[in-house]
Amino acid sequence: MAASDTDHDEHSAAYQRGMDELRKHLGPTADAYIRKIKALAPEFAWVNVTFPFGELYSRDVLDAKTRELCTVAALTVQGFALPQLKLHVEAALRCGATREEIVEVITQMIAYGGFPAATNALMTAKAVFDAKPAQSSPLPP
Repeated sequence: MAASDTDHDEHSAAYQRGMDELRKHLGPTADAYIRKIKALAPEFAWVNVTFPFGELYSRDVLDAKTRELCTVAALTVQGFALPQLKLHVEAALRCGATREEIVEVITQMIAYGGFPAATNALMTAKAVFDAKPAQSSPLPP
């Protein structure tokens, strides 16, 4: 039986903790991002807020920047999650990672995901960098 939109209390501590963390990572686009997912799949939106952001990202062992760099590494190695990688490159920048750190993480992933996955990730990161004002030295064109 599928869960309905009413099965989850968006005012609960778990959901609010997840949304607070999501807003730290995605900034002003966080609420629209979740609304878009919720319009199609409310259960998916709930899980997306409460599990990774409410339970994992909100833990205090790693800081937000480190968590985002880990996410960039994981998505790079997967090789097929480029829209999610774009979102998390933006989040890594928002959480204090430099362009150089993001490029270095992607470069390290050549050894684990291969050149095609790392190249796709690098080009995805470059598109994010090109769309944002430089916070550190830009990549060559």
